Amino acid sequence: MGARGRLALLRALAAGDLSPSPLLCDRIFSCTLCGACTGLCPPGVDIEEVMYHGRAVLRQDDHERKFLRRVVRLAVNRPNLIYSLASVARYIFLPYLFKKGLIPFRIEFPDHPLRDIVKVMSVPRKKGRVALFTGCMVNYLYPPLGESLIGVLNVLGYEVIIPPTEVCCGAPLRSLGLEAEAQHLARRNTRLFNKLNVDAVVSLCPTCTLTIRHGYRVLIGDAIEKAQDISTFLYEKIEDVRLSVGYSSPKKALYHDPCHLKYALSVEKEPRELIRAAGIDLVKSREHRCCGFAGVFAITHREHSQRILDACVETYAETGADLIVTSCPGCITQLSRSQLERPVVHLIEVLEEALVRQPATTRA
Repeated sequence: MGARGRLALLRALAAGDLSPSPLLCDRIFSCTLCGACTGLCPPGVDIEEVMYHGRAVLRQDDHERKFLRRVVRLAVNRPNLIYSLASVARYIFLPYLFKKGLIPFRIEFPDHPLRDIVKVMSVPRKKGRVALFTGCMVNYLYPPLGESLIGVLNVLGYEVIIPPTEVCCGAPLRSLGLEAEAQHLARRNTRLFNKLNVDAVVSLCPTCTLTIRHGYRVLIGDAIEKAQDISTFLYEKIEDVRLSVGYSSPKKALYHDPCHLKYALSVEKEPRELIRAAGIDLVKSREHRCCGFAGVFAITHREHSQRILDACVETYAETGADLIVTSCPGCITQLSRSQLERPVVHLIEVLEEALVRQPATTRA
């Protein structure tokens, strides 16, 4: 189940020395796709992309995730319908599913998705223009994170636009071997965002950033070139960020590196510098730990996901941190399940609270 083992299995499958089987599917679909192995591979093999390709090849023989593929297809193609149904069921049906262990998370749906709340946020004396790639989790589960980002960017003098016709980045589809469906979404998003006259396309989700900036090149030979993680975009403007006395919540914090941000996008310094600029003391853990979320992995391999989370929590408990800060909505969802009894917040929430607000933003 290590990277070399999985590559050897796929090579044997390609050579005809191995036939598709439930065990082979489990080995290939149990990878978290974190990308850590790619950076360590001496020949520079993009192991994550090999895993995606292997899953596409094995898709027809992978019966265990057949129903999940149907659900994810429906959710991606009719997201507003699924959101409406889930909102109706959130008080009875979803708690029942959680209690029975059929879903790993206690999901709370906001009253409105982010893209329904705001389309354009303009500012006086505009310094620039930024498009927000909301991603599914921020749009449907964490709209306040998007609003926090809009507030920070407005204070810095940036107009923010949220294209209403954005679709899912396609990462959940690719993780289930649905390459053709992911390609369709990639073409729609690149046509939409690449024609915008903006300084950057920013995202609060590292997986979305990785997918639209790099993954799309493999999928369709094109990408959203201006895509950036929000910490990278803000770090370049750190001199413009005027902070107040500091963050009012507990001051001793631990930063949790999202795997895709750390391994695939090589972003580690920037969020830490921004947290320090907010007046928070950072503590270090003895090692980096994956939280075990990994998208659909938390659903298809719940026991494995829980073991990874438990190891992460054990490591973090040793630090004595009062607050956990991360840069990924998926990591927030997973870490909030733990018994750390510490707040888990997104980097953008820290910056919003610490940033001196200026008057005058108008919502259109």
